[in-house]
Amino acid sequence: MPKELPILRLADAAAWRNWLAREGSLSEGVMLATIKKGAQDADTNLRYDQALDEALCYGWIDSGGRKVDDSIYLFRFCPRKPGSLWSKRNVSYVERLEKENRMQPAGRATIEAAKANGRWASAYSGSGNTEMPPDFLAALEKAPAAKATWEQLNKGNRWRIYFRLNNLKTAAGREKRIQADVEDLARGKPPTPQKRTPAREKSTKKGDSSSSPALDSSSESTQQKSRRQTRTGRFIPSYTE
Repeated sequence: MPKELPILRLADAAAWRNWLAREGSLSEGVMLATIKKGAQDADTNLRYDQALDEALCYGWIDSGGRKVDDSIYLFRFCPRKPGSLWSKRNVSYVERLEKENRMQPAGRATIEAAKANGRWASAYSGSGNTEMPPDFLAALEKAPAAKATWEQLNKGNRWRIYFRLNNLKTAAGREKRIQADVEDLARGKPPTPQKRTPAREKSTKKGDSSSSPALDSSSESTQQKSRRQTRTGRFIPSYTE
C-alpha cells in the first residue's frame, strides 16, 4: 500500500516551484492540492498542468490523485525513482521545458538516467494514442476467438495490454506475455471487467450476440462500489505554506 503523504496547499505555481527548489531533494513526496481550471478557491490557484511542469523541472512526477470537491483535486507527487517508466507525453513536456530554459539540474539528471537505462527511448504512449506492436497483432490473427474479444475491448483495457508489453525487457518475457494475453482473450477474459463501449465499435446491432459474455460479467453494484472507493479517502495531516 502506498505510503501516506502530507497534504500540501500552495498559493500558485511560483510557490510550488520555490517549494521544490527548497524541499525537493529532502521530501519523499506530497499530496498536492490543485484547482480545476476555471474554478476559484481561497487557498490555491495552482492547476494540475502547472504543477506537473514544475515537478518535471525538478525531477518529480505525479502518480494519480483523487477528487476532494468540485474545485479541488489532490495529486500524489514524488521524486522520480531510478528506472521508473517515462511516457511519451512527459518526454515531450520535458523537451518543451528545456527549450523554455526551465529545467533544473535535478530534472536533467532524471533525463540522463532514463537515456542511459533505455527508458527514454522506450517511452510508452498514452491510452488515447496506442499503436499495438506487430508481434501481438500477428498472434491475434492466429487466434480468432481472441481477436473477437479484442474487438470488444475498450480503450482502457487495450492500453493495459499495450503497457504491459511495452515494459518487458526481454524477448522471452515479451513472447510469454503475448501468449498469456492471447490465451486470456480467447477465453473471453479482458484485463479488467468492463461495461463501456468497445474502442472501435461505438454501438452494436440489435440482437447481436457476438460480444464475449465475460466482458459484461461485473455487476453494476460492483462498478459503483469501485467508483466510490476511488473518489473518497480519509484526510491525513496536512501543512500549508
